[in-house]
Amino acid sequence: MDYYPIFLDIRGKSCLVVGGGRVAERKVAGLLAAGARVYVAARSLTGKLKGLAEAGQIEYLGPEYRVEHLDGRVLAMVATDDESLNRRVAEEAESRGVLVNVADVPELCRFILPALVSQGPLALAVSTGGASPAAARMIREELEARFGPEWGDFLNLMALVRRKRLKEPFVPKENKDAFTRLARAGIPDLIREGRLGEVEEILREVMGEDYTLKELGFMVQSPGVEP
Repeated sequence: MDYYPIFLDIRGKSCLVVGGGRVAERKVAGLLAAGARVYVAARSLTGKLKGLAEAGQIEYLGPEYRVEHLDGRVLAMVATDDESLNRRVAEEAESRGVLVNVADVPELCRFILPALVSQGPLALAVSTGGASPAAARMIREELEARFGPEWGDFLNLMALVRRKRLKEPFVPKENKDAFTRLARAGIPDLIREGRLGEVEEILREVMGEDYTLKELGFMVQSPGVEP
């Protein structure tokens, strides 16, 4: 295994993107989705990045990257077509202990970005260690077909059940057994098919009569499923 798999909490953390094209735009979007504070240095910006800067969602640092731009950053992402600049940013980031990713140049990266399937709280990351991004995309597409939006609803429901359960007295082993039963009960498929009455029957059977969807405050988000 060439890379240590990890999910980073970068909410409110300062991150740098060097580059302002389409690839940089995707990097910025991912960082913003994770709650990061994003700073961009680039000679030019796409229309979307300009709009984000004008709206105050990102901070534009100007056309020229400077080493000071790395100060206080948790990580840096580089997406330019200037090989010498890419290498310079990577070296300066590493010397300052800043995690760095250079698009399409694995040897300059201290972390790589996996192909990601995201459904609410569910995140499935696929990496080939940089050997074949095309294969990673293919696997991601297969996972997207297998794990649809209903899985986001299922995990939101489980979070509500867990929150309620932890307020009650329980025996740890019994609790573990109950959650295992719920995990194996096929609830995501029932949600996808709109069979919420059956979901509630399972909840009441496993957890107790007061575990109803209404009591839990559960609302379906999956498209096409009647609440």
